[in-house]
Parts: sequence; C-alpha cells; structure tokens
Amino acid sequence: MMDAIYKEKLLREIDDLPDEIVPVFYRMIHQIKNKLMLKTEKSGNRGSLKGIWKGSKIDEAMFAEAKRTLFPYESE
Repeated sequence: MMDAIYKEKLLREIDDLPDEIVPVFYRMIHQIKNKLMLKTEKSGNRGSLKGIWKGSKIDEAMFAEAKRTLFPYESE
C-alpha cells in the first residue's frame, strides 16, 4: 500500500520536470536503482548457524578426513 503512494508521488514529480531534464533524471534514477539492487542482493540476512550441529558427534578422525578433503596439499 505504501509503495503505491510513493510511486504516485514519484510520477507526479517526474511530470513536473522540464522535458530537457527528463533524460538526465532517468540516468540518475537508473544508476541509483542499480546501486541499491546490488546492495540488497549482497547484504542478504543469512541468519545464525547457532545450534546447526546440535547433538552431532564429531571426533578427530572425521575432522582429519574433512581437512584432507578440503586441503589435500597439506597432507603431502
């Protein structure tokens, strides 16, 4: 609902612009939109991993195997 209000306000502002300014205004809005979209894509809230392995039993052999898998060059 609130989005529609702001879109209407923006459209009224654009209608009030002189024609020679509209291309410049478009480029500015386009750049701002692209920058904001990149920020929202990058800053996604991943949440907490707290408790993800709750109740899991991890011994040294499992840790060593995982390390060998991830870093095979270290076991040489």
